[in-house]
Amino acid sequence: MISQDISLQRNRLKEALQGAEAVIIGAGAGLSTAAGFTYSGERFEKYFSDFGEKYGFRNMYAGGFYPYRTLEEHWAYWSRYIFVNRYMDPPKPVYQQLFGLVKDKDYFVITTNVDHCFQKAGFDKTRLFYTQGDYGLFQCSAPCHNRTYDNEEQVRRMVAEQRDMRIPTELIPRCPVCGKPMTMNLRSDDTFVEDEGWFAACGRYEEFLNAHKKGTVLYLELGVGYNTPAIIKYPFWKLTAQNKRAAYVCINRGEAFCPEEIASRSICLNADIAELLE
Repeated sequence: MISQDISLQRNRLKEALQGAEAVIIGAGAGLSTAAGFTYSGERFEKYFSDFGEKYGFRNMYAGGFYPYRTLEEHWAYWSRYIFVNRYMDPPKPVYQQLFGLVKDKDYFVITTNVDHCFQKAGFDKTRLFYTQGDYGLFQCSAPCHNRTYDNEEQVRRMVAEQRDMRIPTELIPRCPVCGKPMTMNLRSDDTFVEDEGWFAACGRYEEFLNAHKKGTVLYLELGVGYNTPAIIKYPFWKLTAQNKRAAYVCINRGEAFCPEEIASRSICLNADIAELLE
């Protein structure tokens, strides 16, 4: 149930969206959680109960860090993980509803999510900047070169052909340059590959920010926590402070906050994103 206070704030958000010349969306893990991409509980049991029973972990994140003895086991888990969280659609149409709100606006998206839900929901891929990688890309684990590789065909085959939580040895993905095992293109350490596509998206995002330093701009932050606040949260605060016509919106259950300096031009909603968009 939406409270009266949140209902008033939601109406303010509607007005801010309608009046904005440009909308810059900053999305974190909370947005995909609201869409139903949860990593424990019922969803874990549905897709990974066999792994949980064999290896003793109770959520998908723990499974990703488990020290599997062989690459056949490692890729059996990770191929299914990627398939479920990248190539399947989330249970709730949160991303489609968000797209419906901004599709006729001049918009851009920066996100730390790696599940590619924005593009699947219809967002223009030239208006997306995935800063932390993409489950749909492989890279060399070394890495010996700065290139990434689409993995959908390989992942689907590994999922289809795995038996007893192992993939056939010949399906282990290996770097075409040095022959070492491939890994996911996810920012977890200094081996993360920022490829040509990453730099192109970064450049388009910076151009969009520069083009909208002035004017009626809405910085819409959705489900962003404090794990990496320097990527979205802090820049959004700074950009809002620098432009007196800008507004800042933070929707995040339990962590909706803004600095006092921009409070008069901010809307902070401590609420469920899916419930609000409905």
